[in-house]
Amino acid sequence: MTAIAENSTATTVTVPALEWLDPSTLTVDVNVRKDAALTPSFVASIKEHGVMEPVIAHRKDDGTVHVLMGQRRTRAAVEAARGLIPVMVIESPEEAERIVTQVVENIQRAALTEADEADAYHQLSLIGVSASQIAKKTGRTKTTVEGALKAKASDAGTAALGRGWSIEEALIMAEFEGDPERTLELESVIMDEPDQLHHVAQQLRDEKERAAALAAFTAELEATGTSIVDAPGYSDEEVARVASLNRADGERATEDDGNAVYIATDGTGAHITVPVIVGWKELGYKDRYSYHSSPANKGPMTDEQKAERKTLIENNKKMESATVVRRAWVAGLLGKKQAPKGWQYFTVHAITHHPEVASGYDGEVASTMAGAKIEGDKSWAWNPLRDHVAKTTTRPEVSLIALICAGYEKTIAKDSWRSPHQSHRDYLNQLVTWGYTASETEQIIIDSGK
Repeated sequence: MTAIAENSTATTVTVPALEWLDPSTLTVDVNVRKDAALTPSFVASIKEHGVMEPVIAHRKDDGTVHVLMGQRRTRAAVEAARGLIPVMVIESPEEAERIVTQVVENIQRAALTEADEADAYHQLSLIGVSASQIAKKTGRTKTTVEGALKAKASDAGTAALGRGWSIEEALIMAEFEGDPERTLELESVIMDEPDQLHHVAQQLRDEKERAAALAAFTAELEATGTSIVDAPGYSDEEVARVASLNRADGERATEDDGNAVYIATDGTGAHITVPVIVGWKELGYKDRYSYHSSPANKGPMTDEQKAERKTLIENNKKMESATVVRRAWVAGLLGKKQAPKGWQYFTVHAITHHPEVASGYDGEVASTMAGAKIEGDKSWAWNPLRDHVAKTTTRPEVSLIALICAGYEKTIAKDSWRSPHQSHRDYLNQLVTWGYTASETEQIIIDSGK
């Protein structure tokens, strides 16, 4: 290393020194690019021509020379049994700066896999660099960095990255760690239908949430000694709803007559109890509607009816999950620096062809899509988007697009796939044009216009 004294001052400036060193004596720090990609052709090239571009390294206090950049060349030189290679020895940088330098260099060269990138962020976090600082230094978004760190914090996420999956995919796998059944389903989707991953993941989240809510609700009922049974079917001879029975004296049965309940959901998806009477015939109760029931309404559901009912329930649930994914996607789209291409015609078309959209939008949904701050308590005429627009004049196109999208969202119900409207098709087709991947149930709406 060479030191140059500047005039009579005590300031010392260290300059790089080119040295020829045995590659086998060099040590390589933990590299952000785990896979050195030592292909036979690359090793053969190093063996024939040597290392043409100097490796960048620094000498530690114990005299050991550590490679900072050029790990791949160093390893190839060792494998090719090269005697000496050119090494540019520079002043030792801080560990964080070394890793950041490698990350940025490899990102610019598009030579860094997402697994390598996640490893780098993990290394930086271990030495105290925050997600915000990592994002600022590497040019990545804070969300990307946080997602990578969260994925690396779990065995499932780390394993997914090791399989070559993206940070986004690894993050989802980490979310379902410890859930073998759902994990297998997600793995299958990643392998066969990766474009449906977000939709399937949301469906599984909703399914998991519903199951947890049902378990909690059931536990509360059981704690009070309530008897819980399955919902009765048509012409059930053992269990019947209290509301469909009369007492032996002809009076209507009431909840006080019930000896059990079954669990159902109301229009909002909340769990409720429906009182029933188990063994109603033996107890002397009569079917209130039997005297005018038609033969067509008697007996159990046919296999075809059961299949139709199952499809209805499953598609409705999938549509609810798709709504969550869709709205989040729109929010991400509007969070970009530039408004989506063709937004002007999209908004004009919506207002002129579907005027109810602009007048009937949900202010809270629109505000979330626009990334606006939501304040105040929900009440009649509460509209956080209106408050947002009143406070800022910047990027009005984002608020306008969000308003229109929220208007379309309000018209789409969980069962809209059964009777799609042209406005639904226009909206979903526009999102697809902008890059959105429709779910299976949304595709039913889109295809209905063909």
